[in-house]
Amino acid sequence: MSIHFYNTISRQKEEFLSIEEKKVRMYTCGPTVYDFAHIGNYRTFMFEDLLRRYLEFRGYEVIQAMNITDVDDNTIRRSREKGVSLKELTNEYKAGFHADLKSLNIQPAHQYPEATQYVSEMIEMVQELEKMGFAYKTDDGSVYFDIGKYDGYGKLAHLKPDEMERGERVTDDSYEKEGARDFALWKGYKPEDGDVEWDSPWGKGRPGWHIECSVMSTELLGAHFDIHCGGVDNIFPHHENELAQSVCANGSKFVNYWMHSEYLLVDNKKMSKSLNNFYTLRDLLDKKYPLAAIRWMLLTTHYRQKLNFSVERLDEAQKAVNRLREFVSKLADYDGQGHDDGKNSVMSAKADFTAAMDDDLNISGGLAAIFELVRWGNRAMDNEELSKEGAGKILKLVQSFEHVLGVLTMKEEPSPKLDTVYIESKIAERNAARANKDFARSDAIRDELADQGIELIDTPDGTKWKLK
Repeated sequence: MSIHFYNTISRQKEEFLSIEEKKVRMYTCGPTVYDFAHIGNYRTFMFEDLLRRYLEFRGYEVIQAMNITDVDDNTIRRSREKGVSLKELTNEYKAGFHADLKSLNIQPAHQYPEATQYVSEMIEMVQELEKMGFAYKTDDGSVYFDIGKYDGYGKLAHLKPDEMERGERVTDDSYEKEGARDFALWKGYKPEDGDVEWDSPWGKGRPGWHIECSVMSTELLGAHFDIHCGGVDNIFPHHENELAQSVCANGSKFVNYWMHSEYLLVDNKKMSKSLNNFYTLRDLLDKKYPLAAIRWMLLTTHYRQKLNFSVERLDEAQKAVNRLREFVSKLADYDGQGHDDGKNSVMSAKADFTAAMDDDLNISGGLAAIFELVRWGNRAMDNEELSKEGAGKILKLVQSFEHVLGVLTMKEEPSPKLDTVYIESKIAERNAARANKDFARSDAIRDELADQGIELIDTPDGTKWKLK
């Protein structure tokens, strides 16, 4: 059987065919680090985790890059509001993001490119677009993409070309479809940018949001890769603009499959601070909700359906997790002498699970197959119809399903909230030790942080860190 995914650009399910056999290159839109990510964000990140885990279950090697937007309109505005540097602001929320991923048992991406690390490459892409006639400079030192020069503009969001405001420009990173117009590739410096600026052929300024992902994705995955993911709110303008500038700059298709998850609602209402129904993961943990229940709820509604989040559903989610855990424990302890070796049940459950998940990640069908196995297995053990060997086969199958679900082995204690000021101070201390050629002290600081689950990465732009 083959896998089929719903492709946003064609608005239909398509057979999944990877560019390289049994290898998938996947780019997933990560957080903009000006605040802690909310549970709506994690609904998208959980969908991306499920997608990757299922592809791995089906035997694919998946290379995932997830970007971190650490410079844009929002990050600059928030850093000025809080009176801190852009780096200080974004470091705090990057640390929170990685801690949340670990708490929710979301597999770490292979790469977490940060926008500020790729500014020189962004300048090069903008120059290329300008040279090819797809971009133009304005009097304030900004550079805009000319949507009228690219015939394919609007095909991802299904915009009508005659309704686009060609010849007009938009400076904000985010805007509605009704405002489709030329967008900023490079933003000339303005006083409200503070000290956030880079030198460029057009004068001081900073990259536009959309060019960031075009550069980071193609730098890490190539000009043509398999899957690009995000939430439905990313379709326009972000992914539409990203697609246009990438195709024009690189002369290739860019992405084969665009996949987007739907919004998360809270008690059937749009999440909003004004409605007092806005939650970060930390908010839920402070209320003592179990991590496994949160993961289960975010995971088990089909990604193209709106997910309605509620306290009552968290209780239901925990009951489902407990039922599955109890089944696994019962299988592990079973010592019955029945004659059923479980072969037929294992084959049937795996076939039904795979058939459902092959159909655009039909998680409801997949879970139905699992819990039918749970129902049958419990009855067979209670009646001592199942052999010990059969219980072992079923246990092995459920453990393979766990690679997709990721809930049975979750730790119920969240990852610690990291003291980013402390980490940066230790990095500064290590840098000083290295400058003084005190390599023993430098190594000791690295080991000290490693013991706390923090990995240091030395790059040409300085020392970065991430959770191990």
